[in-house]
Order: sequence, then C-alpha cells, then structure tokens
Amino acid sequence: MITIQDNNYQGKVCSLHDVADLLSIGNKSIRQLCDENEHLLVFPLSIDDTDDRIGDSTIVDIYAENENFVRIKSGNIMGFVGRKNQQLKIYSRFDNQKHDFFLHYMLQKVFSFNIFNLDYTSSEDNVFEFLVYMFPAMLKKAMRQGIYKEYRRFRHNDANVRGTIDISRHIRENIPFRGTVAYNTREFSFDNSVTELIRHTIEYIKTTPSGNIILSSDKTVEDGIKKIVSYTPSYNHTERIKIIQDNLRPCYHPFYKEYTALQKLCIQILRHEEIKYGTDDNRIYGILFDGAWLWEEYLNTLLCEKGFIHPENKLGSGAIYLFEHGGQRFPDFWKHDVVLDAKYKRLATNGNGLDIDRNDVHQIMAYMYRLKAPKGGIICPYMGDSNKVISQKMHKESYLGTMYLYALAISRDDCDSYEEFVKRIAEKENALLNEIS
Repeated sequence: MITIQDNNYQGKVCSLHDVADLLSIGNKSIRQLCDENEHLLVFPLSIDDTDDRIGDSTIVDIYAENENFVRIKSGNIMGFVGRKNQQLKIYSRFDNQKHDFFLHYMLQKVFSFNIFNLDYTSSEDNVFEFLVYMFPAMLKKAMRQGIYKEYRRFRHNDANVRGTIDISRHIRENIPFRGTVAYNTREFSFDNSVTELIRHTIEYIKTTPSGNIILSSDKTVEDGIKKIVSYTPSYNHTERIKIIQDNLRPCYHPFYKEYTALQKLCIQILRHEEIKYGTDDNRIYGILFDGAWLWEEYLNTLLCEKGFIHPENKLGSGAIYLFEHGGQRFPDFWKHDVVLDAKYKRLATNGNGLDIDRNDVHQIMAYMYRLKAPKGGIICPYMGDSNKVISQKMHKESYLGTMYLYALAISRDDCDSYEEFVKRIAEKENALLNEIS
C-alpha cells in the first residue's frame, strides 16, 4: 500500500513498478472514474452538487520523473482506492501517517456511528473499517424511502391462472392434464436482488469483530435490519456470489436513490476478502471523501446545536437573498449575528492580521452586510495544542463589524489512542464554540 497525505502538491516519488496498476487512476476526473467503475464510492454522492465541483478534479495526478520513477500529487480527496494488488491510501494532512484519528473522528460524527476501539495493525483492515462503520447510517438513509421493491417474474402451476400461460412448460409438466396450468406473472416483490444483497451484508457483518455492536447502534438500525430479514425469506448464504453478480450493475431508480450508494457499499463489504488478498480483476475499487465536504458536514454536527443554519444548495433551503427579487446565496453557516465559511485548509496568518483569500473576504463581507451581522469569518482546522482565534475590525468609516479566523486545534502527534484523541478534540470543540458564541 502506498500512502500519501492530501493536498500534497509537491508530490511523492515512487518507483514505476510500485504504481504500475494505479496508473489508470491518475490524471482522470472523478466523474469519469465513477462512470467507468461501479465499485468506486465517492462522498458526497452527488459529486456535482458541491461548490468545489469535485467531479472535475482528480484523485491523484501522476507524472513521470524518469523512466523508472513517477511523482504522485494529491488534492482535496482522501480515503482509499485500489486496483488489483495495489492500493493507495490518502490520509488527512491534519493526521499523521501512522494514525487516521482525525479522519475517523469526522466520519464518526458525520455518519453517526460509534467507535469503541480502533486497531491500526493493518492498513487494509483500517481502511475497510470505514465501510462497516458507515453501513448502519446508509441503511437508515435508504430505509427512509421504504423497503426497496421491484418487478420479479414468478412461475406458477395451479388452477388460478392470472398471468401469461407458459405453453412449453405446461406441456412438459401437465400432460396428461391434471387440472393445473403453468403460467408466469410479473409482480412487485420486496424479496429481490437488492434486498438480498443487504441481507447478505448484514449476515457478513455479524461475523466480524464488533459486528453485532455496530448493527445494534440504535433502535432505528435494529428495526431496519428486522424488516430486511423479514422481507428476504429466500435468503441462502451459499448464493452470496450469485447475489453479488446480480448487483454488479447499480440500480438507478428515481424513487429509491439512496439504495444506489447502499448497493455499492454492500458489494465492497462483501468483496472485502477478495480485494484484501488480491485479485486479477481490473476494476478500480475504493471509498473516497472530499475533504472540504467532510469538514463542512463535521462542523454542521457542532454548529447546528448552537442555532446555526446550514443551507442545502440542492434543496434550496436556508438561503439568503441579496436583492429584493433574487440574488440567492448559500453561506456555509449563519444565524442572525454570525456568518461563517468552512475552509478545509491550513491556518493562514500574517502577523496579527488575517491572511484570507480576497474572494473569501468579499463573500463573507457581502453576507455580513446582508444579515447586518457584527461577526463573520473563516473556520478551519489547525495543527497545534490550542485553538487560534484572530480578529480584525473593519474600517471605522465602513461597516461596524469584525472578521474572524477561527482555527480548531487538531492534536495529532501526542495522542497514544483514539479515545485520548476524542477526549482532547472534544475539549477544543467546546472552547471554540464558546468563543464563537
């Protein structure tokens, strides 16, 4: 496994032999890779709905150094991607190469799962923990749309004909005539290839360490699992390979949209052993996260409790309007007296002043003027032992407001366990929220 931190613009030099199978991943847009590889799972799922338009960006760029070496450069994407026997792990630059505490913690907060103990003895196992941890949250999201159902063809042989008569089968099974007719029907059924795939995934997770704990994370998950079990009476554990093959083509149902992502996740979980121990399959597989999106969703879990509104561009909710008729805008977080913009970037300071991109300054000031908010600014991660808060008042002849840079400290080197990391970052979160309030 090759490891590299995200936003590594200088790049990491590797031998061409070590990355030979990964060359087809480099320099291709995420949209193209997702279209060509159904086993590649990228968050956010609607890659074109983000401000960063990550569909047009690449996972990594690979350049030739010479005939034997290449240079790998990474962007804002982190996670795990692989092909054949080679894997690439992109970890957060606010973590270190040994531990992924910060990435795990953000995933835990965003997807609402509980981590009791993390084992970092195997990089492959560490990566696939993501998949298992995310299953309950994605199951709940899919189940909100109801149990997936689709048309299935059923074969009958009785006297109550209510479908198309199967003449060849009727002659074969009912001659001499015995009072029954062979016929076929096409009916909606909850017991189909998708729900069977979910059932197989549930049974597989039960066999993993802490599997039962993960599947009983809350009552909603337990109820969803009970429904899946009750609606899949034809489940047979020996048919797992067949069920996976039936689901290799993602379902794109306009109503059951959430099941597409769940279907991809289930296939990756069930193919864990095959991927882990190597395969000659040329397909690209993996699970990836846009750093900017994950950071923003993580902050939402903190700020929503403080009364902040987190607009949803796709749904058009939570917007503000710059003009009487139009000018719809979507600040990352706002309430009547504060507006904040989430930035997944290193703390940028210039002495005691702010060093914020001029476009970001203009955007935040526009929001502050519109909301008449006395406070506004950037909120970003920061590698350090304590939070940073830097402020700068606007010109006295202008708007009487203050722009802030709020930096949440991420302790990455002095935490021996995940539990210790969680304890420390929770203290930093509370301190920052108090400062914002």
